Amino acid sequence: MPTTNKGVVGEERFMLHAIELARAASGWTNPNPLVGAVIERDGRILGEGCHEHFGQLHAERNALKQCAERGEDPAGATMYVTLEPCNHTGHQPPCTEAIVEAGIARVFVGSRDPNPLVAGAGVRRLREAGIEVIEDFCRDRCDTLNPIFFHYITTGRPFILAKWAMSADGKIATRTGDARWVSNEASRADTHELRQRCAAIMVGVNTVLADDPLLTCRRDMPSKNPVRVICDSHLRTPLSCKLLASLDEAPVLIATCEAQGPRADALRAAGAELICAPGANGEVDLVELIDELGRREIDSVLLEGGSTLHAAAFEAGIVDEVCVYLAPKIVGGTMAKSPVGGLGIERMADVPEYQLVDVTRLGDDVRLTYRREEVR
Repeated sequence: MPTTNKGVVGEERFMLHAIELARAASGWTNPNPLVGAVIERDGRILGEGCHEHFGQLHAERNALKQCAERGEDPAGATMYVTLEPCNHTGHQPPCTEAIVEAGIARVFVGSRDPNPLVAGAGVRRLREAGIEVIEDFCRDRCDTLNPIFFHYITTGRPFILAKWAMSADGKIATRTGDARWVSNEASRADTHELRQRCAAIMVGVNTVLADDPLLTCRRDMPSKNPVRVICDSHLRTPLSCKLLASLDEAPVLIATCEAQGPRADALRAAGAELICAPGANGEVDLVELIDELGRREIDSVLLEGGSTLHAAAFEAGIVDEVCVYLAPKIVGGTMAKSPVGGLGIERMADVPEYQLVDVTRLGDDVRLTYRREEVR
């Protein structure tokens, strides 16, 4: 069937609903994408669903399942799905076969799937079965669901999101190091949404020593704790820290240059897993570390480190997105830290540029989200 966008403006509401269904599963599907699906006939929704958890039914099959539960026959109906249906067997059988078997007559597809196992094969299978397929429907909005998946599936590396809260004059703490609290309660609650969204959270050992954080996801609803990663080149992580005392809540990985010896043995005995990734400068090689995390199917990492870790991450060129919580406060002081430390870049012409993709007000704070241009 030919692809056409004629006469589809009225159907936009169904795809927007599918997007909201998909977004509700944020954090539960990694490393799979967020996907929503709606089945409609004559303006009435027969069934809907999303990919709820990794390894479970995909959105299309959940929508068809709801049709069956409601006693609705989807034959001849229209499906709206935010991402191209899969045509291969992974943790689940191909969604294309379920769509064909159900007799769906028309499918609106939002995002194109860059996964080499899909990448157009799903659309071809549907068309071969005589189903009309309209591609790229509300694509820009559908694409906003899955920057993590698109990056991970095409590079094999996790999507790296750096987050910090700072005052209006760019300070993350006072000159004494006091940082409680730069941002307001709404912003701090929003950071737990970021923790829910990402598969791992990373800090430097200086943050562990200074703050003894827990790094779990605390929301007023069921949540998933990220894998906790400590960049600790010379194994200074205290055996008594909260991270090691809470291994029943989430694993702890320690990236280091010194994975052997009594200190390493003690940390392993305490329950941590050590990743040896020595760099040329005697510090952890962050590029090698994220490559290893990608091999472990960790598709996203939230950087909540201090200025030292942020500086190393930007210097390594691994940061894909930046989330800044800007508070209406003026701290002042040349000794008060800024979000990114180190020597910094010498010439403005050499500074990498990020695109502003979102501005959200959180009370009197403002959340600014920037993304590298090459990240879809």
